[in-house]
Amino acid sequence: GGDYAVPHPLDNPVLSSLTGPHARFAQRRGNVLRYPVDVCPFAAMPDEPGEADWADAARLAGPGGLLPLAGLRVPPPADWEVVVIGEGTQMTGDDLKVAADPEAVVLGPSDVPEMLDLTERAKPGPFLPRTVELGPYLGIRHGGRLVAMAGERLHPEGWTEISAVCTDDGWRGHGLGTRLIRAVGAGIRDRGEIPFLHALASNTSAIRLYEQLGFRHRAPLLFGAARV
Repeated sequence: GGDYAVPHPLDNPVLSSLTGPHARFAQRRGNVLRYPVDVCPFAAMPDEPGEADWADAARLAGPGGLLPLAGLRVPPPADWEVVVIGEGTQMTGDDLKVAADPEAVVLGPSDVPEMLDLTERAKPGPFLPRTVELGPYLGIRHGGRLVAMAGERLHPEGWTEISAVCTDDGWRGHGLGTRLIRAVGAGIRDRGEIPFLHALASNTSAIRLYEQLGFRHRAPLLFGAARV
């Protein structure tokens, strides 16, 4: 029919990623997909999941397993419990001014212990032992220590999410986060893609920064998890 609207890749960004540029990471049961648990916590349901999809989701999660979902659209069946992580917002960076940064270094597997340490302290959201594989991730070091980082996470066709933006407490207020967002954004633009990001609504200081940098609110997003 002529009325059929093609869903926007950002409406179900985890599904768009795992059926698109990140297909190599996808663990699948039927129409339910997830990243390996040490790469990224998120799973994806079809836009309008049916009973069979929830049964597949249960198999993918495992007994008592938690299935984190970005953008919980349809409430799960009664035998599932929903754990709300938080209200969030999805923001698009069409107007982000990007710029490579001479001090930013590409972080790799050997930097993971330091990256885990920094994210554990600065709490930008989930960062796991293999998240770096979704990258690239960029960092800024001072006196050899990693003091700020940011990188690429979800990757729907034509879009790349900027994620894990964080700065060591002792280095906040120096604009390192801004520089890294612009530098990661430059890499995304070079591929002809558009940066986007997610923020918890409670993180007002981060949202204010993103707005100043030219990000615009696209849609509210409920971050939640479903448990069988």
